[in-house]
Amino acid sequence: MANVAATNITFFKPFLQHYSNFPSSFFNISIPIPNHYHKPTSTKCLSRCHLSVTPEPSRGAPETFVSQFAADQPRKGSDILVEALEREGVTHVFGYPGGASMEIHEALARSSMIRNVLPRHEQGGIFAADGYARASGRPGVPRGLMGTDAFQEVPLIDITRPITKFNYLVLDVEDIPRTVKEAFLLATSGRPGPVLIDIPRDIQKELVVPNWNKPIMLPGNASRLPKLPEKAHLEEIVRLISVSKRPVVYAGGGCMNCSEELRRFVGLTGIPVASTLMGLGIFACTDDLSLHMLGMHGTIQANYAVDRSDLLLAFGVRFDDRVTGKVEAFARNATIVHIDIDPAEIGKNKKPHLSICTDVKLALEGINTILEKNAAKQPTAENKRGKGTKFNDNVSAWIEEIDEQKEKYPASYKTFGEAIPPQYAIQLLDELTNGNAIICTGVGQHQMWAAQYYKHKNPRHWLSSSGLGAMGFGLPAAMGAALAKPDAIVVDIDGDGSFMMNIQELATIRVENLPVKIMLLNNQHLGMVYQYEYEYGDGDSLHSYMGNPSNQAQVFPDMLMFAEACNITAARVTKKAELREAIEKMLKTPGPYLLDVMVPHQAQVLQLIPDGGTFKDAIKGAQ
Repeated sequence: MANVAATNITFFKPFLQHYSNFPSSFFNISIPIPNHYHKPTSTKCLSRCHLSVTPEPSRGAPETFVSQFAADQPRKGSDILVEALEREGVTHVFGYPGGASMEIHEALARSSMIRNVLPRHEQGGIFAADGYARASGRPGVPRGLMGTDAFQEVPLIDITRPITKFNYLVLDVEDIPRTVKEAFLLATSGRPGPVLIDIPRDIQKELVVPNWNKPIMLPGNASRLPKLPEKAHLEEIVRLISVSKRPVVYAGGGCMNCSEELRRFVGLTGIPVASTLMGLGIFACTDDLSLHMLGMHGTIQANYAVDRSDLLLAFGVRFDDRVTGKVEAFARNATIVHIDIDPAEIGKNKKPHLSICTDVKLALEGINTILEKNAAKQPTAENKRGKGTKFNDNVSAWIEEIDEQKEKYPASYKTFGEAIPPQYAIQLLDELTNGNAIICTGVGQHQMWAAQYYKHKNPRHWLSSSGLGAMGFGLPAAMGAALAKPDAIVVDIDGDGSFMMNIQELATIRVENLPVKIMLLNNQHLGMVYQYEYEYGDGDSLHSYMGNPSNQAQVFPDMLMFAEACNITAARVTKKAELREAIEKMLKTPGPYLLDVMVPHQAQVLQLIPDGGTFKDAIKGAQ
């Protein structure tokens, strides 16, 4: 679940393939051919035109908006669209031009508020906009020909209707201001999600004096927004906590906007927190009560705690199969409380005993208020860390039980002589950045190691595609994050397989002079595939070797040459003893930097719960 007000206007092909990975909402603005545009069922979209937009993270539209046009001056539909985006606070566009989008790009060139960042691939632009939105917590925006089976046409509206929150086909240029305003509202309210706006090319050229005061026409939207939680339900949750002996918080991406409230809740109750992959950083992994990540590649202590729990507080999660494993055995002895903003997620995969469909932030605020009133009436019990549990003496013994698991099964990994363990590389990066970097990843072993061994302690500092597993996400997402947070350390921890999928964005990073640091864990393989085929399969190669079979001693391809071609400083490190100095140099060097860290392909992601397994089937790390 994603309770994050972040948005992208994105383009069709990668939009359809990858949008559901993201906890951010999207707009797709397509640019159709005028012929037959009055027939929504035959709507088609030019697949090459792409525009991804993100608004200023610190604000929406300016308090006093000053248009470049006189109030009564007619202007093109494309100019109205751009001004509508300006009024929503958009400042950056990741736009890849095409013939059908030239009107909009010309309008963008006339804008004094919006700057276009030219990606080198459509997908790179989308992922960059998503990285911007995730890092900033604000919406991001795209666009595409419809009509007569024209060059590169696809029926965009028809294809994307099942996977969008709402679709618009703009048939009247005067509707553009209202449509954009509604699209932002729909995309960012409730559970954020994609909204598509289809704008025919002749509508872009049509002249009109815009009316910016047209009312929004969404009569049913208010009834679908999350309601305030009922006090009786919150009081029942507090009662369940007070009698529980082994409570656990299971926190996901839906808590992204309530990190402070979650920390307060844990401070009042002393309940430990297990995070999903999407929830990393919402509750600091450095906190004594953090169990870190749970699920297939989660920690032993997190999975142990959920398995043994008698009360599971599921906040902003969807009981994904990578978390639950064999769902009927997941938290089998626990009373389950599920709070989520999306009614479709309640009971979809695991039936709760008590559920509240609301914004998790509102629920936690209400629970904390009740807890604080109760705490004032009762003495404080101290657990061994000195954290007050206020009303439940059982929690201290439960924490000690979990701590035994932490001590018995610490995170561990195999070493290979002088070779660099990839886990060690991430531990060093964590140490040298004090856990404060914005970490972006692709998909694969490197993604799981980054989740396991970097001590995430800030919300919106962990940007990983999750959901559908979008390889190639890391580099362009880091590009967007660097634009959203120019003062932050932004590191793309990537694998050679994922990195190659959007390697062309090195050119964008260089041209924009973005200080993105790339720590490439290069094992010359699709590592996760290799791990499964040789360790858990029949040992046959499934085309996972990414090097040159005729010369396996050679590093191929040579990533340093790609960096050199884009005038990006780069280095390669092969020995563990040289790694610290290499990472320090990467972090200190101004501008973008690529560090090619050669790691053994035999390294594995552990711990691991096999598909469909349970906690008791976990394969533990090296002891």
